Amino acid sequence: MNTTAEIRHFTASDGYGIRFRYFPALPCRGIVIAIHGIQSHSGWYEWSSQRLAEAGFAVYFADRRGSGLNGLQRGHAVHGERLINDVRGLRQLALAEHAALPPVTLLGVSWGGKTAAAAACLFPSEFQRLALLYPGLMPCLQPTWSQRLQLRLARQFEIVKRHIPIPLDDPALFTQVPQWQQFIREDPLTLQTVTSSLLNAGADLDAIVRQRLPQLPLPVLLMLAEADQIIDNSATQRLFSCLPASRLQTVVWPNARHTLEFEPGREQIFGRLVEWLTD
Repeated sequence: MNTTAEIRHFTASDGYGIRFRYFPALPCRGIVIAIHGIQSHSGWYEWSSQRLAEAGFAVYFADRRGSGLNGLQRGHAVHGERLINDVRGLRQLALAEHAALPPVTLLGVSWGGKTAAAAACLFPSEFQRLALLYPGLMPCLQPTWSQRLQLRLARQFEIVKRHIPIPLDDPALFTQVPQWQQFIREDPLTLQTVTSSLLNAGADLDAIVRQRLPQLPLPVLLMLAEADQIIDNSATQRLFSCLPASRLQTVVWPNARHTLEFEPGREQIFGRLVEWLTD
């Protein structure tokens, strides 16, 4: 599968320039606004984005501010609302480019699931569906009491740009496939550290989801990897158990590790996503 991604940019409401990959679909029967994980960027997800585009869904996959092709203020965001506003800005651009106003699906991958779920909970009228792939709302590795205290103090005293290592330095956590382990290991755009402010932004997003998720009116697809060592699948399923079965579909892929994009059988995995989008 050859990618037809166009690397473009838009200006966020605070003036920050954000690069994104655009995968056009002709004809277009839907728009997908996609959000990546804490270390990754949109370039990790070109295969699945092209698969969606070939199925008729135009994909707008932004690199989070400070990530991927966005070199300014690496690993940083001021708060959760800022990240949500970036997503809404990309949605506005996408709709402006499609006169027929096709339905918009919000797709959150890993840590990006925090932003996607929070945006959908706060602004459900702006999206028609929410797809979450191994969302980072309930990670296996939780901060210790002292780390939580340090983050609270960092917020209180406005220590916003202290960089903290991301504790995911083994590519085998992401995939069992050696080719993709090497890709992750050698990718120069992979983030290694984030700021205390970004971690506090994640806590902001978590709080929004915990409070608002039971009232979310959108159809939700939750796709999990059975052998995930980054996400706590049981805790994630308990979190989403507040949604009625009529609006929630959960799929757990056997033997798969965290990044489904890099796992064997991805044609079946993302074929299931296409089926849900067209249902």
